[in-house]
Amino acid sequence: MDQKELYSSLSRLDTEQRNKNTMEIDLASSLEIARLINEEDQKVAIEVSQKLDVIAEAIDLISQSFTIGGRLLYFGAGTSGRLGVLDAAECPPTFGTNPEQVQGFIAGGKNAMFVAQEGAEDSEESGREEIERQKITSLDVICGVAASGRTPYVHGVLKEGRERGIKTIFVTTVPEEQLQVSADYIIDVPVGPEVIMGSTRMKSGTAQKMILNMLTTGAMIRQGKIYENVMVDLMLTNQKLVERAKRIISTFAGCGYEEATSYLHDAKGHVKTALVMAIGNRDYTQARKLLRQNQGFIRKALAGI
Repeated sequence: MDQKELYSSLSRLDTEQRNKNTMEIDLASSLEIARLINEEDQKVAIEVSQKLDVIAEAIDLISQSFTIGGRLLYFGAGTSGRLGVLDAAECPPTFGTNPEQVQGFIAGGKNAMFVAQEGAEDSEESGREEIERQKITSLDVICGVAASGRTPYVHGVLKEGRERGIKTIFVTTVPEEQLQVSADYIIDVPVGPEVIMGSTRMKSGTAQKMILNMLTTGAMIRQGKIYENVMVDLMLTNQKLVERAKRIISTFAGCGYEEATSYLHDAKGHVKTALVMAIGNRDYTQARKLLRQNQGFIRKALAGI
């Protein structure tokens, strides 16, 4: 795309329009600035709610991929890329997953996480090369994230993925009719003009963060990582998480701190095993067997007792 074509395509994007509600924000007081931003942010959740059906389909796709040993791989540039990396990084401590299972990649590599390297997003070929570089197969799911919907790096990943028969998801904040690339599941949340024209780290970033949270949290719930509404497959990587694990055991088993500590120790630090031991009155071996037989779902394991 040459410069004039780029100029023309940007002028048509919703995210590149001026917001009629914030035309005089440069004259506003700090309180008024905060109010205007907050009012625009409140519209984001409403727009996301219009796409719950396709989000649910994407959750099922990701969960099915996990079941057969596949991965969820995010690709984006700038703010969108950073949000993918952030969501992926939070999965191991929250859900006890292997760091390989959910990964985030940003145009420009790791350095782009901390210092903007906007030119890195302009290469579609670089995106295509990621498929080979990350050894992506049909077991995996690719999720492209691009507020404008036009990022060449993301387009390259999606196009190469689809050509190889890999399932794809595309998260964007412009309407689907403005897109020039396709995916198996398109989650388009048109948040409209930003508070500050073109600053997609604002409403667009908020919408994308909400969606990525739904995708991974939903898939992890479908994988048995949650009991009732508590994360019970957390990885005990620091003292705070160790104490949280004891509190979870104490809450569900109705026992005191010392007993919860003992259960956690006997379960070799595995919270789900400790819970089945404590609630179901089973020893370590029995609890592990019940969890294996029920694909790690605590409710199912306890129902079989």
